[in-house]
Amino acid sequence: MVLKSTSAGNVSVYQVSGTNVSRSLPDWIAKKRKQSLKNDIEYQNRIELIQDFEFSEASNKIKVTPDGQFAMATGTYKPQIHVYDFANLSLKFDRHTDCENVDFVILSQDWTKSVHLQNDRSIVFQTKGGIHYRTRIPKFGRDMVFNENSCDLFVAASGNELYRLNLDQGRFLNPFVLDTKQGVNSVEINPVHGLISAGLEDGTVEFWDPRSRQRAAKLFVADQLGESVQVTSTAHRGDGLNFACGTSNGMSLIYDLRTSQPSIVKDQGYGFEIKKMIWLDANENDSDKILTTDKRIAKIWDRNDGKAFASMEPSVDINDVEYIKNTGMFFMANEGIPMHTYYVPELGPAPKWCSFLDNVTEELEEKPSNTVYSNYRFITRDEVTKLNLTHLVGSKVLRSYMHGFFIDTELYDKVNLIANPNSYQDQRDREIKKRIEKERESRIRTTGAVTNTKIKVNKGLASKLAEKQGSTAAESFINDDRFKEMFENPEFAVDEQSHEYKQLNPVRSSAATASKDLESTGNGRSRALTAAEESDEEREQFNNNKESSDEEDEEDSESESESEADKSEDERILQQQKQKVQKEMERLRKKKEAKSEADRFMNEMKAITTDDTRNGGKNTVSFGTQVKRNDKDYRVQKQGSDNTRLHRHARGEAEMTFVPQKAKKQARFAKREEEDEGDDEEKMKNSGRTKQRFDGRRRASKNAFRGM
Repeated sequence: MVLKSTSAGNVSVYQVSGTNVSRSLPDWIAKKRKQSLKNDIEYQNRIELIQDFEFSEASNKIKVTPDGQFAMATGTYKPQIHVYDFANLSLKFDRHTDCENVDFVILSQDWTKSVHLQNDRSIVFQTKGGIHYRTRIPKFGRDMVFNENSCDLFVAASGNELYRLNLDQGRFLNPFVLDTKQGVNSVEINPVHGLISAGLEDGTVEFWDPRSRQRAAKLFVADQLGESVQVTSTAHRGDGLNFACGTSNGMSLIYDLRTSQPSIVKDQGYGFEIKKMIWLDANENDSDKILTTDKRIAKIWDRNDGKAFASMEPSVDINDVEYIKNTGMFFMANEGIPMHTYYVPELGPAPKWCSFLDNVTEELEEKPSNTVYSNYRFITRDEVTKLNLTHLVGSKVLRSYMHGFFIDTELYDKVNLIANPNSYQDQRDREIKKRIEKERESRIRTTGAVTNTKIKVNKGLASKLAEKQGSTAAESFINDDRFKEMFENPEFAVDEQSHEYKQLNPVRSSAATASKDLESTGNGRSRALTAAEESDEEREQFNNNKESSDEEDEEDSESESESEADKSEDERILQQQKQKVQKEMERLRKKKEAKSEADRFMNEMKAITTDDTRNGGKNTVSFGTQVKRNDKDYRVQKQGSDNTRLHRHARGEAEMTFVPQKAKKQARFAKREEEDEGDDEEKMKNSGRTKQRFDGRRRASKNAFRGM
């Protein structure tokens, strides 16, 4: 048997009838599957408990007759009444009404006499032949209950009055005037002593004694909860002492009529109003269960400690729940087309008219299968555009579903191969490259190196850890679940060529790296690289990386094509090292030439700026002469250098403009050095120095005329 089953703890709840309206499969797949249902053994063995147990649109109320042989239900659309015969497990008859049904009460032991409250303020009496009598009430009704002892029909409406219609006398009696300015949501009568309870919109419950026609007590539920709520449902237990009520915010409270404090408060969990509460008396040994339902879920829990027992949650909103006494079966009216039937074996046996459920309970468990999508693939609109399938949108090839389309798996593979002919070859190349890299890792290992094959990124960091802490400690660190992603996930790879990494690691410890980044001067001290030298180094480093990557690609292609590449691997490594040494020597030579050229140019600039102070120094020039020189352009006119201007300001600043000329540059500098040679020698003799001070001396500024 194929039925849906849910289990919470050790309690199983079987859904005997009713389907999930929110279908998980597309309609076109469901229709296609129906064609093969004639050969489906599970479909042939399904259980259809009651035939035509549904309405055209939705069901409002459902109740079982006192003799337990019939069920009456109301629904829409069009508004109608259904009566089901349990003996035949089928629909007995249906009737259409003028208005939609709000509530109804079965007056006889079977279905022959019933009274229906309509949403147009009318009360309709139904018999075997149809409508027997119709009357109206002043305000719109909400709930109804029948007192068998006094033959009074109590109707709760939107006003502050509880209407009384005596069916023996055939007339309305004086209504019960409630102590409220709002309406009545529910009305219930105690089957033992006849005490009537009315749940009001102001969050209170009024108890009336029908014999004295006076209010007996008033219960303030909203004050106990500490918030503004309405009492939407009430229920009396068969012992005459216990009473339960539900509120509009999903709270259920259980009281003893001898006290005004609730014995337990239960939250339904969804915040919707409690629609109905039923005391479950399954058997004499277990009669402490109560059912509370809102529009989302029906829960069964223990009235003593509030512990959950079972729950029933359909995929549509719940309107009403009916319990078949002394059994474990529930009927549920909802907003879907079929009405639901649930069976809980832990609460009691199946009814007599469907006793076969007890024999097949073990076979009712549904085994869900996900093979329905095995022949189809879901693709988005972007993938449809990439595969050039936009012209098939709307056809049977592409079935639209949600935000994409379903396409046959075989067809997708063919189209994908046509749209991307190199996809297979690219995947093959990637696999070959991975295998080659894996083989390379196992070729050469240094002493103390970490031999973990999981290291895919940050191999330099792993080597440093092995040098500092040892290979054993490094491997334990790498294999740790907290840090292993740093050596396996490419997203955690450290880019040593990035600007941020160089800022955080400006000095490297290896001698080869130090020789690249630092240069030693004549006095043995190192100096930092200039901006021009750093740019040259970065450019050369980029070229080296590019060449090395090209060489690695060549190695990969050679290793893929022929196995002889493995034999000549050592020769290629030696050749690469020689080429790198030659490139490094060439780079150092160019750097030295650029440094000597920059030093010569800076010496010439300094000679120009100190030209006016060579004859006696600045102290021999009067203050007035210096001011006059600062107020006008000072043209340097020495040996044809008419293109140079030096302008001095009052604060000691100087501006020099010139037009560089390649042909005259070296000759001008050489000539100027010869003229200044004599003056420099005299200064050095007078000061006692044997070597010029600024030659070979480190400059304090790193930005003065850099890169010129």
